[in-house]
Amino acid sequence: MNLLEAIILGFIQGISEFLPVSSSGHLLVFHHIFGITAEDNLTFIIVLNMGSLMPLLFVFRRDIWALIKKPFQKTTALLVIATIPLVIVTLLFESFIESVFYMVHFLPFGFVVTGVVLLLSDRLKRNEKSMEDITFVNAILIGCAQAVAVFPGISRSGSTITATMASGVNRESAAKFSFLMSIPAAVGAMLFRLSRIMADPALLEGLNFVNLGAGFITAAITGYIAINFMLAIVKKAKLKYFALYYIFALVVLIILFF
Repeated sequence: MNLLEAIILGFIQGISEFLPVSSSGHLLVFHHIFGITAEDNLTFIIVLNMGSLMPLLFVFRRDIWALIKKPFQKTTALLVIATIPLVIVTLLFESFIESVFYMVHFLPFGFVVTGVVLLLSDRLKRNEKSMEDITFVNAILIGCAQAVAVFPGISRSGSTITATMASGVNRESAAKFSFLMSIPAAVGAMLFRLSRIMADPALLEGLNFVNLGAGFITAAITGYIAINFMLAIVKKAKLKYFALYYIFALVVLIILFF
């Protein structure tokens, strides 16, 4: 992997992590285009995840700090409950998820699912409920939407925002809850991958720190832009345009790999 490829992958990670376009799916496509084996590039993937996590922590720093100062509150409980389905699915289907992640032929299914979800999201009526009105049952269902998004091609943000709005929550609060949910999910994914590296130190050999730094910085900058763009566009009910993008992406995918 050269410097340009590292920057491109950082750009893809930062943009697609927060827009409803599936970061895992797009990274998989570009890994194939560049001829990079994702399994051998595990350390770089972790660095990209760290890069995209930084702007998330910055943008929602006040909300995070409020949770730290007062951890025993309903919002904390909701985030914990919403994370449980993801943990269960990951533990039960770890091998299957890992195998599917490297199969580009699985992506069309994920793209179609996300496209349909995004089309439905803009048809949901506007609601006035805030994040505090989310029930524990709602949190479980939203968590199930996040768990499904472990499969490449299915957007985590698109699925969780739509599920939260379907629970009667207004668009702004739905986007905020979705992004806050992604923090424990992202940290958990990084810890899981770090455990793989600790079990196989050979994955640390031959690291190019210039490429790692370039990918990290690019993911952080583009991630910050994507978060703010997503927060603005959700208010205007424009997610259907991302569904149109998925049609375009599906055509490109078929041309490239089928």
